[in-house]
Amino acid sequence: MKKIIIIYLVAVCLLVGAVAAAKQVDSSTPQLYAAQISCVGTAVNAREVAINTAITAYTTSLNSAYSARATALQAAYKLTTLADVKSAVKTAWTNFNTSVKSARKAWNASRNAAWAAYRTAAVACKAPAGTGDGSNSGSEVAGQ
Repeated sequence: MKKIIIIYLVAVCLLVGAVAAAKQVDSSTPQLYAAQISCVGTAVNAREVAINTAITAYTTSLNSAYSARATALQAAYKLTTLADVKSAVKTAWTNFNTSVKSARKAWNASRNAAWAAYRTAAVACKAPAGTGDGSNSGSEVAGQ
């Protein structure tokens, strides 16, 4: 009977030790996730700063293209011959389209680079699945 009681007490002690060890693992897990989630947050912040800079450059380029077009068209309609007006108008619109296309190309390249850098950084964080917001990249403005 003493042997059974001793075995029982040893089993209870082992069980209590296992539960205590499991609680230690469980209590450290949120800390581990907190660091990983913070890491993803840093990656998101870097992406958002890059996208903000890129969209500012894009809209500035578009504003410049529209201003230049307006100025060129004003000058075109001050010309005195129909041939000169047509040529100047065509040049104004060609330059405008070229500027808009260049701005869009730069925006798309910058946007894609920001998302690529984010994905690389987020993967390096080794955060739990579903932590990041990369699935929302399709909602990003794509340009004209």
